[in-house]
Parts: sequence; C-alpha cells; structure tokens
Amino acid sequence: MPSPDAPARTAAIDRHAPATTSSSAPAGPVARLLVPAVPALLSLALGLWGVGRGHSMWRDEAATWQVAHRSAADIVRLLSTTDVVHGLYYLFMHALFEIFGDSMLTLRLPSVLGVAAAAGLTAATGRRLAGSWAGAAAGIAFAVLPVVQRYQQEGRSYALVAACVAGATWMLVTAVQRGCRRHWWGCAGLLLVAAQLNWFSLLALPAFAVTVAIAARRGGRRTVRAFALPAAVVVLGSLPLILASRSQADQVSWIKPPTPATLIGLLAMAVVAVGAAFVPHPRSGPATTATVALPLLLVPQSALVLISLVKPVYVDRYVVFAQTGAALMIGLLLGVGATAAHARWPSVRPWVPIAAVSGVAVLALLPVETGLRASTSRVDDVFAPAEAVSAVARPGDGVLFIPAARRDTALVSPERFHGLKDLALTETPLQSRTLKGEEGSPAHIRTAILKSSRIVLITDAKPSSGAARRDVAKRGTLADHFVRLSDTVTGGRRVEVYEKKQADGRPTAK
Repeated sequence: MPSPDAPARTAAIDRHAPATTSSSAPAGPVARLLVPAVPALLSLALGLWGVGRGHSMWRDEAATWQVAHRSAADIVRLLSTTDVVHGLYYLFMHALFEIFGDSMLTLRLPSVLGVAAAAGLTAATGRRLAGSWAGAAAGIAFAVLPVVQRYQQEGRSYALVAACVAGATWMLVTAVQRGCRRHWWGCAGLLLVAAQLNWFSLLALPAFAVTVAIAARRGGRRTVRAFALPAAVVVLGSLPLILASRSQADQVSWIKPPTPATLIGLLAMAVVAVGAAFVPHPRSGPATTATVALPLLLVPQSALVLISLVKPVYVDRYVVFAQTGAALMIGLLLGVGATAAHARWPSVRPWVPIAAVSGVAVLALLPVETGLRASTSRVDDVFAPAEAVSAVARPGDGVLFIPAARRDTALVSPERFHGLKDLALTETPLQSRTLKGEEGSPAHIRTAILKSSRIVLITDAKPSSGAARRDVAKRGTLADHFVRLSDTVTGGRRVEVYEKKQADGRPTAK
C-alpha cells in the first residue's frame, strides 16, 4: 500500500514536472505507449537482423544446445556436477525446444525478445525520471549499444538477466516515487529471477541500495525500511544457488585478471558518466536519472573488477545489465538537448534531433553491427570444424579432441562424425553427467591411439600451454608414431589428420 505521504509527494512531483514533460512532450495513453514501444520495436528489428549469424554457433551456445536436448531429469543430474548457475536457463530452453523444436531461431529468440523488453523498460524508467523524450532516447540508446546487440544474439541467459534488471529498475523508481509496497516486492521478485539465471546479477542490489540511500536523504526516509526486507529476501533466496556453485568454481578458472585496458576503460566510463550527471536537469522527486543510472552503471562493474583482483571473474557479459545505467544517462542528455532545441526553435519538434542522432549512431556503428552478425564474430564456431571433419575423415578413423571440451563440435553435429571412433572417451556426457564426457587415463588413451592407423584431431587454432596429462599423452603419442597429413584452420579451431608411420617414418601406404 502507498505510504500516507505518497499522494502529497506525487502531487508535488506533478507540480514540478520536468521540462521534458511539458507540452512539447508526448501526452495521452497512446503517446505514453509509444515511448517504450518504439525502442522495443527498434531493438526487435536489430535482434532479428542476421540472427542466424551465417549458421554459426560458438562454444557457450553449444553448451546450451546440447544440454537443452537432454531430458529435464538428465539436466537436473548434470547440475550436480557442472553449470548449476545456468540450471534455470537450461530447463527453460529445454521446454522451448520441446515446444517449438530446435533451431538457431529458437536458440536465440529468447535473447532477442529479452533485450527488446529491456529497451522498452529502460525507456519507461527514463520517462518516469526525466520525461518522455529522455525516456524514448534512453530506450533507443540501450537498443543500439554494441555490447547489448552482441548478447541479444546469443543463446545464453545474459539478455534475459538484462530484461529482469531493467524491469526491477523500473519497479525501484516507481516504488521510490510512489512508496507502493507491491513495487518493492515486484523489484525483489525480478531480481530473484535474474539471480537464478545468473547470480552475478545480484551486483545490481548494492547499486539499488545506493539509489535508496540517496532517496532517503532527500526526504524518502521510509524507503530504506521498505527496501530492506525485499532485498534480504533476494539475498536469502539466492544463497542456495550461490553455495551450490562454490563446488564448481573451477569452471571460471579460464578467466584472466582484469587488464590495464579494462581498468582504464572503466575509469574513463566513470569520469564521463559522473560528468554527465552535472548536466542541468529537473529532479523528479527523491530519485533522479543520475542517482539511479550512475550506481547501476558503475557499482556492478566496479565490484566485479575489485573481486577479480583476488579471484578473476570479470567478463563483460556477466554485467551487461549495467548498460541500462549508461542508456539512461545518454537518454537524459539527448532528452534535455532535444527539449532545449525545441525551446530555442519551436518549429523543431523534439523527436527530430533524437531521431537524427539515433540514425547517425546506427549508421556510424554499421561496421560494428555487421561484424557482430558475421560467422567469424565470436571466438570460435563449432559448426565450421565439423564441416571440415566431414570433408577429410574416412569411416573407421579415430578422432581426438584437445582439450576435451572441444568435443562440443561433435555433440552439436553428430552426423558429421558418423563412423568415427572417439578414442579417448570412456563415458558419454550423458553417462558422466558432464558437458564434455569422461576420458580414460593417459595409458588408456595411448593404447587406443596406437590401435588406430588414421586419426583426426580437433583442437584450438592456437593451442594453449599447460595442457592436462591426457592431452600431453595425445600429443606425445601422435608425435612419436604418426605423421601429419593435413592441417586446416576454420572457425577458430584446427582440424588435423594423422596417419601412422611406417618403419622408415613415412605414412602408411594407402
């Protein structure tokens, strides 16, 4: 229920409405609907453009693809050993595959729709904070940001997390302004869902706490108490997942410490964002664009970088939801500028400069946008090496993967590996409740290799150092007893064909 002083506070806000909500701004239910609808539709169009990415799929999406094809019971069994942090997402994608069938569109459409929803919700939040023009500009900015467009076309959970956090941000602003209990709990509910999709989204919670603390100092003293209980429920509701994921912490051991470029970039972003906060703009009650956007933009990313100084975990996709804060600040600048232009030249409607800037931004980013939709835009493509294998392999050949995780190319394209024998595998991914299966001992692998006369090897285009003992055994046995016949690099991976040596060191006669 609203607090007793909510009507008075709302009336005060209405009496001091920002310039962006003057007669120059859209009014009426249809116009209010257009503010979130236009950015959402733009985002939807950008998301569907080239969504197949030249029929390519990178390694993280391959994990989603293969797990979503398992039964719900098998997915639950998998989570006991790996990827528990993605459990809810995998079950969701399994349901979609069951209903709509497996396809690249089914794989990526949830992300496309998630970002479109986030763009609309960002616009709605910007409108509540600084008026219709600022809101529309914020939603468009979110849709156009390259990092957002990247994860809008990936079959992973990050776009859905962004949608949940964008919705929670709208709920937070509404709750702070109106003092309505259901909005506090709506904010908590969305954050809890986001945490089940990826618990790094909990870093939005301290950002929200900063917004609430500032609002309390500006007269909304009850907001702290109203926020505390829902926030506690979010943390407690996320604890089981956090604790369960601790035993699987080695899954992020590949992440490197933040580079100086990352730290400099974050610092530059902070300087620009804080500078933008000093642009004159009307306050809309206890929450303003700056007090909402800056914490959301800076706190999650800064916290993840600081944590990474101890345990490297910083990856930009884990905090892509923070871009809602960047979009809100961009929207404020464009909204204030468009309104000022209209005040100076009444014939120039505010939507004209916003549309012009948005159009220029889309065109200027066109090389980046087309690059993001190319088959070569990700670190690898699991389909490309499968195609190469089908071109060079013969029935009865053995096949090896270095590291074992590169077996994903066979798991998503089993028809390309028909008739080949996986020499190292002793338990399938399904049997071992893992993503990559269970391989035998180095001695077992060496014996299996020596029994084969021809072997296809799939590995990274640039093999990494510090290989596991099994991988050392694979490489060593091939080097000692086989001759490499061909070497093909495609899709970020290398496909090599080996044939057993004769006594004179030459390949066995064909």
